Amino acid sequence: MAKLSKSAKIYLILVFAVLYAPIFYLIFYSFNSGGTMASFEGFTWEHYGAVFNDTRLLIILMNTVIIALLSSLFSTAIGVLGAIGIVFLRNRKTRNTVLSLNTILIVSPDVIIGASFLILFTLIGVKLGFASVLISHIAFSIPIVVIMVLPKLQEMSTSLIDAATDLGASKRDILTRVIIPYIKPGIFAGFFLALTYSLDDFAVTFFVTGNGFSTLSIEIYSMARAGITLTINALSALIFVVTLGLVLGYYFFNQRTGQSPGTGGAKL
Repeated sequence: MAKLSKSAKIYLILVFAVLYAPIFYLIFYSFNSGGTMASFEGFTWEHYGAVFNDTRLLIILMNTVIIALLSSLFSTAIGVLGAIGIVFLRNRKTRNTVLSLNTILIVSPDVIIGASFLILFTLIGVKLGFASVLISHIAFSIPIVVIMVLPKLQEMSTSLIDAATDLGASKRDILTRVIIPYIKPGIFAGFFLALTYSLDDFAVTFFVTGNGFSTLSIEIYSMARAGITLTINALSALIFVVTLGLVLGYYFFNQRTGQSPGTGGAKL
């Protein structure tokens, strides 16, 4: 890879500074002993302690994490099977149609998806709450998983499957011992992307959450209308650190498997 010029490096530094400045500004004031973000009065861990003492906020955080993990697991399982089904479709026109439908779901505005689910759940009588949020998150995460897994499936040579078939492997063995291990980086990429989409989703959740159940994005939006406390800064800082750990873990996994992140290609 060609070395970046000095001006390109400065440009990159400026771009990342703009992107990360609000986050670090928020984290900086999470240690402020004052009650506002107007001025830094002194260092304190008080707001982090308040996070762990706020039972309601912890329950909402737990709801958010449970929804994210469950929706990621279900959407990954469904998305992987869907991607395999798309790749092995014999009719090219049908395959392109299914791929187009999948792409439409990805680029559709969240407001439209949320409103559609609200109408659907109202029509079929599904009570808004945990189940409606979980189903919605699974639904909008599946196309993302499909997109992440498809490149690995298209990259895989069909001779691997032919060889396994010649050796007497059943369809189940081909799936579990040939296809799944080969596309594993794509599966992990799809899982983590679905996880992040679910964690920070607001628009879809806003439509289908109902009364008595809330996620972190909805709670922060509600608190913003009355004024956000520095407890939210502390909670956001903790979530940022956990997210950073997940990203580092993902890159560590890709290094271990000798694949480039997100693409499953050769090493960088």
